[in-house]
Amino acid sequence: MSLDLSILNYEFMQRALISALVVGLCAPAVGVFLVQKRLALIGDGLGHIALTGVAIGFLTSTTPLWTTLATTVAASVVMELLRSHSKTSGDVALAMMFYGGIAGGVYLTGIASDKGVANLQQYLFGSLLTAGWSEVWTIAGGGAAVAALMLVLRPWMSAICSDEQYARVAGLPVAGLNLMLLMTTAVVVSVSMRAVGLLLVSALLVIPVVTVQQFTRSFRATMYGGMAAGFLIAGAGVVASAVQDVPPGATIVLIGVACFVATAAAASFARRVRRTWRRHLPPEGEPLEVELPAKG
Repeated sequence: MSLDLSILNYEFMQRALISALVVGLCAPAVGVFLVQKRLALIGDGLGHIALTGVAIGFLTSTTPLWTTLATTVAASVVMELLRSHSKTSGDVALAMMFYGGIAGGVYLTGIASDKGVANLQQYLFGSLLTAGWSEVWTIAGGGAAVAALMLVLRPWMSAICSDEQYARVAGLPVAGLNLMLLMTTAVVVSVSMRAVGLLLVSALLVIPVVTVQQFTRSFRATMYGGMAAGFLIAGAGVVASAVQDVPPGATIVLIGVACFVATAAAASFARRVRRTWRRHLPPEGEPLEVELPAKG
């Protein structure tokens, strides 16, 4: 069956593809640090908070992208302050974000009218095909800024992810870097909601990273590999959704999950083969027996 890509000649598909590729590239750049710090679900927490931001946009007749960005950034600051300056642990603060975000979003959307409830669907599950050029450039600008910032701060971010106590002793601004990580996550969640939806946004933060983690051995390789994987997964998801006429956000996530399952299975098989091969090696220091051909 031939793959007809003529649909990419349409302007709405070009906008969708550009937006998805930007999100696929920038989300793993932040996700690699969240996975290392065991904060993989932070995207879900901020996604729930983003519901309140979207509802505020409906209520005030403002572009939801900007109200969502302001709401999620503010929530990330509050969460970090709760985690570092109170007895509230990180998981409790995250739970408060889950509950309060959903409740606030539903409540404010109800006030905004039935039209707000209908429009909320495209932010919950993504609606790339309806994004205008102004939104595309906003997504591209935000995504590029996040990716560039994470690449510049990679040595310091990797230090606080590996050993926060050592980083603090070494004089790194640990509190500021933690806050920066949460704020950039908030930006990624805000710009990604049109690509994959608020309910699926955490997938692009995590799946590309844990996919390449099966084979990488360094922080740098995992970061660059995750960004490349996210780029390819997002692009493939948009193309597949266009060919099959299905929602892009869900398609992107399903392709990502399939890639993870395939790489996990391949990595497991490779480890098994390596262990079998090592068992047949002679003990260390014992010479190999080489059979020489008989002299004729």
